[in-house]
Amino acid sequence: MYSFGEVNIFKGKFQVFTEKAKKSAPKVPTKSRLRNIALYYLERFESSEENLRIILRRRIDKYVFFNKEYNPMQAYQWVEDVIAECLSQNFINDKRFADFKINNYLQAGKSRRYIEQKLKQKGIDEKIIEQYFAQINYSEFDSALSFARKKKIGRFRENDEDRLENRQKDLAALVRAGFDYDVAKEILEPES
Repeated sequence: MYSFGEVNIFKGKFQVFTEKAKKSAPKVPTKSRLRNIALYYLERFESSEENLRIILRRRIDKYVFFNKEYNPMQAYQWVEDVIAECLSQNFINDKRFADFKINNYLQAGKSRRYIEQKLKQKGIDEKIIEQYFAQINYSEFDSALSFARKKKIGRFRENDEDRLENRQKDLAALVRAGFDYDVAKEILEPES
């Protein structure tokens, strides 16, 4: 690559660095800007407290990457203030978020292990997850059956020859999805 001032030549193509390209650095995080980012995000998505914290901190970290002299400690405190404000207004609620996500995951035929792992990644407390599963009538067999039906594996394959030929592959898919080995084996048996 050869460089001539503001123009780079690479394999015969010219690339001119414009003012717009130079302005791609993120804006300075302020408390009002962080509040607006949070509200805009919450307009579009349901979120947990920890997930919103991660999103706002990511914005600050992005600015710190471009401006190494910026001290993010005050901005991190603003994040906590914005989250406290959202909690007081009930814009974020971990129980509501967990309820929403668990219902979606159960309809998709996800295993309990998968659901627990995903919710823990979003910062949902284990007690909230346990309370929810205690309230509902969760059946791992039904979830595994729903998963197999959607993936057309096990007893939902078109013929017995395909079912026998792909037994190990189907068993592996069910176990990777987080279902117990015994439940996975039961799903692969032909319907009685």
